[in-house]
Amino acid sequence: MQKLTIGIDIGGTNISYGVVTENGIVKLKESFPIKEFTDVNVFIDYLANRIQISLTGLGTEYELMGVGIGAPNGNYYNGTIEFAPNLPWKGVIPLAELLSNKINLPVKLTNDANAATMGEMIYGNAKDLKDFMMITLGTGLGSGFVANGKLILGHDGFAGELGHAIFDPNGRQCNCGRKGCLETYASASGIVRTVIELLNDTDEPSSLRNIPEKEINSELIYKASLERDEIALKAFDYTAYVLGVMLANAVTITSPEVIFLFGGLANAGDRLFKPVKKYFNDHLLEIYKNKIELKPSGLSENDAAILGAAALLK
Repeated sequence: MQKLTIGIDIGGTNISYGVVTENGIVKLKESFPIKEFTDVNVFIDYLANRIQISLTGLGTEYELMGVGIGAPNGNYYNGTIEFAPNLPWKGVIPLAELLSNKINLPVKLTNDANAATMGEMIYGNAKDLKDFMMITLGTGLGSGFVANGKLILGHDGFAGELGHAIFDPNGRQCNCGRKGCLETYASASGIVRTVIELLNDTDEPSSLRNIPEKEINSELIYKASLERDEIALKAFDYTAYVLGVMLANAVTITSPEVIFLFGGLANAGDRLFKPVKKYFNDHLLEIYKNKIELKPSGLSENDAAILGAAALLK
């Protein structure tokens, strides 16, 4: 009898979930928009029903071990989502308890970046590593730290927020309320802000000048960089500089063997990896030089969040 786990990824736009086998194969995957579920109890009822329908299609020869959830501001210790600004539920939501009571199965919850980190450790390129960092470069910047084989959670469940380490105290306004956080520079939204600043502060020719500011995105910037657009190239270089410096700082805390980069912006490949490696190595303390690798994640972007959430049951 096969043992299965359900992994759920809660995002600001959509909820995705999948049924995952012991060896990390996603047997089926579903998603639906979150915006209509302003009442969390209605959401729980709907989700439980959707899961049951999905399981019906698998037949009877399986054992469901439980459910893992990755969510913004997820607290592993309490199974709660706490004050997530981009979700429709405000305050502290005991989501793991609510779902567990509904489906009578164990439910574990953590923040989305920690879930991706667990996925890398169980199913990705970090299977044999005891010390590594996972950096997720999406709309914002998420991170997870593993030291001595254990995910670092801190006393309150919120350790490892490198995206909100401050690069410039007088810098860009962050959604967290402070200024100069790393994710305002090194993320998909951060590189867009860099491009807009460059367009406004210089008169360099650029194909990006033909695009309304609100329509500029990281994919368009990447395509422009492939055509040697100077503004796009400068934006990637500055993004890499900020990220490289901050990763070099982070190394002094946990001394990882590998740092994995994952997410939309990391898909820019050498356009991002080469300069990040340069600036990273330039700013490393001497005792760490030539010891730490920067690598792409081993997880499929389409399944990473689901696999990571499912890995919480391991």
